[in-house]
This record gives sequence, structure tokens and C-alpha cells, in this order.
Amino acid sequence: MTLVDADLRHTRLSRINPVAKLAAAGILSITLLLSIDPVSAGVTLAATLLLLPFAGLRWRPLWMRMWPIALGALIAGAATVLYGRPDGEIYLQWGILRVSDGSIDLALSIFLRVLAIALPSVILFATTDPTDLADGLAQILRLPARFVVGALAGLRLVGLLVEDWRELSLARRARGVADAGRLRRFAGQAFALFVLAIRRGTKLATAMEARGFDAVGPRTWARPSRLQWRDAGLVALAAAIAAASVVAAVAAGTWRFILGL
Repeated sequence: MTLVDADLRHTRLSRINPVAKLAAAGILSITLLLSIDPVSAGVTLAATLLLLPFAGLRWRPLWMRMWPIALGALIAGAATVLYGRPDGEIYLQWGILRVSDGSIDLALSIFLRVLAIALPSVILFATTDPTDLADGLAQILRLPARFVVGALAGLRLVGLLVEDWRELSLARRARGVADAGRLRRFAGQAFALFVLAIRRGTKLATAMEARGFDAVGPRTWARPSRLQWRDAGLVALAAAIAAASVVAAVAAGTWRFILGL
């Protein structure tokens, strides 16, 4: 089972080097983490949505990846509205619940900030093949080949874990084990999956070592990974969006450096 859907494998972004995607996502994320304000996050989110049609992505697979994050951001925003630090005019107060100007502003900032960090990352890495990412990390960033190849092998087994969970559920249901006790059933099935994962990992490690993946010396790669002009363009675009968000927040007077809070 592949971690990249077939309709995301041949898009414009899929031709970008994964190292450039990693750098672009890092620039946007670090910039947004420096301040908690709605303007900088809103500018980044708006720019991402405006550029999304040029990426060649379909909305449905993107939404299937984003809706849990959007739901979590909404829950975090709602909790901040009710339990955030009161500041300015208080609109509602009941026990520990206080809705004020400060809590509403902070909730909006957190909601937009989560979406602005998550959306570009999901867009960039949904079109990234794990093998291409491993090639870039080892050949361009010069990370240890043993670590990169081992992480790639483990990542490739994520799809198998999902399939194993489904097969365990069907097998336990066929034997009548899954008739009652939902929590007990989940704990037993999770333990069985854990044991199965350890056995598969041990066999995979032994097979990889037998085939020379742990050999000492320089390693050859089947596919070269190189940075091109389009990769530099993506990084420059991310830097421009980050700079625009900071300038807009400073001009609006909402920039709040997180270390200064």
C-alpha cells in the first residue's frame, strides 16, 4: 500500500524535490510560530488558498487529509474562547467561563495559526513519495544512509499496519471475540498488532542486513536527487509569503513575538 494516492502522484508539486518542500514548509511554520496573531496567520492561509488551484490538486483527497486538523483547530479555538485569559470587554461570564475581547482574539489567532501551518504542509507532503524524500535527505542533506533507509522501510509498513488491523478485526469477529467489551477488545487487538509489528520489523531488519543495507562505506543510489530552479522558486515563494505575513502583522499592530509574551 502506497502512502501517496494515485491522483496526487502526477501533479505539479510532485515534480518538486522533497528537500525543497521541507524547506518551504519549515520557513512558513517557523515564521508563524514566532507570533500569535490573526493577521500573519490569515495572510499565510489566504496566500496558500489563492495558490492552491495552481498546484493541480483535487479538493476531495486534500479535504480527507485536512478535516481532522480543521476539526481540532475548531475545538481548540472554541475552548480558548470559553477558557482563555480575559482581556478587554467581557461579554459572558459564568463560573470559570469567560468570553471577552482577548479570548476571542486569541481563539481566532490559534484557529488561523493551526490551519496556516497545517495546510501548506499537507499540500506539500501529500504529493511527496517517501522514496523520493529518503533520496533527498541522504543525497542532498547528507543524513546517515542507515537511518534514512531504515526510516523509509518503517514508513512503508504503515499501510500494512492498517491492513493488519482490519484483518485482525475480521478474524476476532469470526471467532466471536469481538461480540462484547469494546475497550477490552481494543486493548487485546492493539497488543496483538504490536506483537505482529515487532515480528515483522525484526524480519525486515534481518533481511535488510543480509542484503547489505548495513555495509560500511559509501552507498550508491538508484535514483539521483538534485535541486533545480523550480525547487528554488518554491522556497523563494514560501519566503515571500512569510515575509508578507510578518510585514502585514507589524503594519496592523498585531504582531506579538511569542518570547515577549
